[in-house]
Amino acid sequence: MHVGLGLPISDPAALLGWARRADAGPFSTLGLLDRLVYDNPEPLVALAALAGATSRIKLQTEVLLAPLREPALLAKQTATLDRMSGGRFVLGLGVGGRADDHLASGTDLRTRGRRLDEQLDVLRRVWSGAPYGAGCGPIGPAPAQSDGPELLFGGFQPAAIDRVGRWGGGLLAAAAPSWAGGLFDTARRSWTEHGRPGAPRIVAQVNVALGDRHLIDAACAAMGAYYEFSGRADYMVAGMLTTPDDIRSAIKQFADLGADEVMLYCYGDDADQIDRLADVIA
Repeated sequence: MHVGLGLPISDPAALLGWARRADAGPFSTLGLLDRLVYDNPEPLVALAALAGATSRIKLQTEVLLAPLREPALLAKQTATLDRMSGGRFVLGLGVGGRADDHLASGTDLRTRGRRLDEQLDVLRRVWSGAPYGAGCGPIGPAPAQSDGPELLFGGFQPAAIDRVGRWGGGLLAAAAPSWAGGLFDTARRSWTEHGRPGAPRIVAQVNVALGDRHLIDAACAAMGAYYEFSGRADYMVAGMLTTPDDIRSAIKQFADLGADEVMLYCYGDDADQIDRLADVIA
């Protein structure tokens, strides 16, 4: 079981320090979420900076809202990041659901799922080195991996999870162990139905805050603000894990369900959480 670290978004300048400390520790991956109309760092730009500050740890979007972006440029950006990081980049993708993000990007909220599927076709074609289209040649650079960065798909509905099998990616499940197992099974079924060899990679995500009462309260406030739009902020905050035993228990439960990796997403901005979480997973 690998354990990764989801980065807080409150202070982009602090992320270099977080990344260096995590790179020296037992963590497998650094994750960063995506929004447009929110006070968070743009994840591809931020992860590019973190790639230069690290040497070992993977760099992952959790998840990049691809329908907000133009696909040819997105293909070039992600191939560049994959190449410059030595193949450490993992492209987690999702459609999002915030109307303001789509308003700001000039995209249609109602067609975001279909747009993502169209974008995936463009991404794979560009990464392969094929011409972009009639009258338009290949777009470089070539990614570190011939078929492009590793893909993960976030989502809860069967149609969204079916992208795991259709596009040959893994699942990123931001769900509690009590109901994540069904999502895992849906992803594995998609993988088999689409004739993929082996099994999909399964990545779970849980929200954590480990420290004193002040840190936990601040983390809960930050998480509540982030999910305020959904009407489920209280539910999300209530699911945050704030003790070593709870975190260890969740990791074990995900391992028992067959997850390959668990991302511990931090909303608290105290970087000493890195050491506390390292002690938990040691």
